[in-house]
Amino acid sequence: MGHPHDAQVSVVVIGYDDAAHVADAVRSALAQGGVVREVIAVDDCSSDGSAELLHALAAEEPRVKVISRTTNSGGCGTPRNDGIEAATAPYVMFLDSDDVLPPGAVDALLMAAVAHGTQLAAGLCVRRELPSGREVPWQPELYERAVVVSHPSRRPGLAHDTLCVNKLYRTDFLREHGIRFPDGRFHYEDFVFSARVLAAGPSIAVIPDIVYIWHVRRSAQRLSISLARADIENWKARMEATRQSHEILLGAGEKQLARAARTTFLDRGLRMYTRELPLRDEEYRKEWWRLTRAYLEEFEAADFAQASVPGRVVAQVVLASEQPRDLHRLKELAARPARLTPRYARTADGTPVWSDDLPQVRLEHLLQCPMEQLPVTVDAELRPGARAARLRLRLHELYGRVENARPARVDVEFVLREDEKRVGLSTTAELRKDPDSAGWTAETPVDLAALGAGTWDLKLTLRFDDGTSRETAPHAVAGAGLLRRQAVPSLRHGVLLVQPYATHSGALALRVASGARGVTSVARRRLRRLLHLR
Repeated sequence: MGHPHDAQVSVVVIGYDDAAHVADAVRSALAQGGVVREVIAVDDCSSDGSAELLHALAAEEPRVKVISRTTNSGGCGTPRNDGIEAATAPYVMFLDSDDVLPPGAVDALLMAAVAHGTQLAAGLCVRRELPSGREVPWQPELYERAVVVSHPSRRPGLAHDTLCVNKLYRTDFLREHGIRFPDGRFHYEDFVFSARVLAAGPSIAVIPDIVYIWHVRRSAQRLSISLARADIENWKARMEATRQSHEILLGAGEKQLARAARTTFLDRGLRMYTRELPLRDEEYRKEWWRLTRAYLEEFEAADFAQASVPGRVVAQVVLASEQPRDLHRLKELAARPARLTPRYARTADGTPVWSDDLPQVRLEHLLQCPMEQLPVTVDAELRPGARAARLRLRLHELYGRVENARPARVDVEFVLREDEKRVGLSTTAELRKDPDSAGWTAETPVDLAALGAGTWDLKLTLRFDDGTSRETAPHAVAGAGLLRRQAVPSLRHGVLLVQPYATHSGALALRVASGARGVTSVARRRLRRLLHLR
């Protein structure tokens, strides 16, 4: 007996010079079963044999239809538009050549759309880091439970999910409203497409199922648009896509959704690029600052008010200063979780402010911010030793909020970078008031031998006597040889090679290699890097 919704979906797979992965993408779409009527593979004038590979797949599987573009479009929008035009099924969804659909994804989306008669169904996307396999859910708060949204304005948070690939669309809905992607070399085209979809006012079935696997290959020779952020043109493209999205939604009379588009920019885009500013050269920083400042001047007060504390404060600092400043402090604030590092300035009347020379950047909202969102800072030092390492923590006061909550203890977890579910070591330490500063300290031993080899992130949970808590990551203290590789004797492994280091966002992390083989492997990799640099 066939599925009641057989052959209802066209899956549009787009690719350019991605022969290494495109076949896996197509096969993952075919593996969805009879619910997929056709897989429309649009090759954007590749020169690496991708088109020939796709035609070979089509010869084996009649559901595969290949569109070979004779000129490269320069972006992802045009080939997706080609797929929309060619689709013959009642529903359509999109798949990039370097990603895959998990088993049952199309079926889950279609069942929800048909059951509730919606023009759109949306599910959870997971970012999978390769080669480690570490998975991070995308906007998980939007997909915690199944819900039917009669109109996007009933749930403005949907505008925060700018992806087009984790959704199933009624084909006639897209055609009736003339909804297409921006053509040509337009980066972040899915921002604009998603805004056009929401502006048309579809009903939406939201499901908690994982429906898309977004592969992240940071070591790829050609980085994806979302990873190629070192060029200022990438930032310009992101701002332009956000600007157009806002105008589309505002033009449709959807003021709340338009505001949500700007909030997404502040909370995601602005924070992400701010974290990376210390990595860029002076020319990039100055141009980034100038462009960002000019764009933020278009925002209204209500746009900032709906953003998170970190996004709002970063924007305020950029607007208040003509030149780049406080980049490392802004990087820490833009981190996830956010950390506001000292000095904590006040005006003469006691109002919290960013700094003495920027009193117009007021931080009084920190006085009402829930403790679980408060950007507290915990400094951390990890000192390896022959018997045991010592982890020293210092919790800073923050405008009286920490003192009022009465710090009690801190739970510490060492979490494997490649697998966030694996906790290598956990411990708890008492927080004690430091008589020499406005802060609290804690210290605990760390059994590095029990921790074992790998890259470990530190996760802290601060516990307060008022019943509140705050999860955060510790700020890595530099200087005095704290962040350097050391060989430590170990009864279990013979030797451990230990390196505390600061991540790009300034958090303390730890690399451990165990035994002679592990130490030798690290030495070889370091030698290869040195030879490559020469």
